[in-house]
Amino acid sequence: MKYLGVILLFITSLSHSQELNCRVIVNAQQIQTTERAIFTEMETEFAQFLNTTKWTNDEFQEEEVINCNLVITMTDMPSIGVFKASVQVLSSRPVHGTSYESVVMNFADRDWDFEYVQSQPLRFNENTFTSNITSMLAYYAYMIIGFDYDTFSELGGTPHFANAFKIVNNAQQTSYPGWQQFNSVRNRYWLVENVQNPQLEPIRKALYTYHRHGLDIMADNREEAEKNILAALSEIQKANRARPRSILTISFMDAKAGEIQQIFTESSLATRRQAYNLLNNVDPSRTDEYKALIE
Repeated sequence: MKYLGVILLFITSLSHSQELNCRVIVNAQQIQTTERAIFTEMETEFAQFLNTTKWTNDEFQEEEVINCNLVITMTDMPSIGVFKASVQVLSSRPVHGTSYESVVMNFADRDWDFEYVQSQPLRFNENTFTSNITSMLAYYAYMIIGFDYDTFSELGGTPHFANAFKIVNNAQQTSYPGWQQFNSVRNRYWLVENVQNPQLEPIRKALYTYHRHGLDIMADNREEAEKNILAALSEIQKANRARPRSILTISFMDAKAGEIQQIFTESSLATRRQAYNLLNNVDPSRTDEYKALIE
């Protein structure tokens, strides 16, 4: 399973006891300014905020820390200290009995506007909106943790998604894009709405089945693992029928499409056909890619 290996090279293994081991990468090639040091400072300050804040009441061992990346691409600087950016959020979790890490969350956020002044402290209050920097970072901290917990216990991420939803609610009265339901169908509001929507709960349950009863037993019982992964895809298919092309479905497939293809490459023809039919139904945008399973 070498899928997304290049991306996962970005994920480092710093030693600390907090929940997150997040690397922040700021790509500011599009920004015309001589003050380049500000972008290096952003990387350091944003990563420190994510990695030193205590996000849960749980005790984490070093090997339990969640590896993740935020790749921030600056798209505009309308004025000094004001930035527009897109963000790619990636997280992974280890697969039992292997050295492989499976991508769990892969989400593209295209609407992040914020103000940043060098040496400014990053302040966050979970009960009120203080800045679009810390609200954004805290939101994704909780979403990353929520998805990770969902892979280890059924619906285990629920309290963390609730915290992310609280941040969305606190941001409703601001003018920043990405927090409101009317701006877009592919933003922070709709991602956290989807994980709390009963119609889409089968996707969250599928996350658990896919990882704990699929990937985590693959080394010991491949046949059973494949059966359970197909069952997980069937649950996603049901949710997709109820809410076609939801952002939660799209996000799942963005994280898992290549990995699933790799899993079934050496399966029986009947199993590959079953996988192809499910994948093609849930994710028709990648039909040409999935055809490799049955050719």
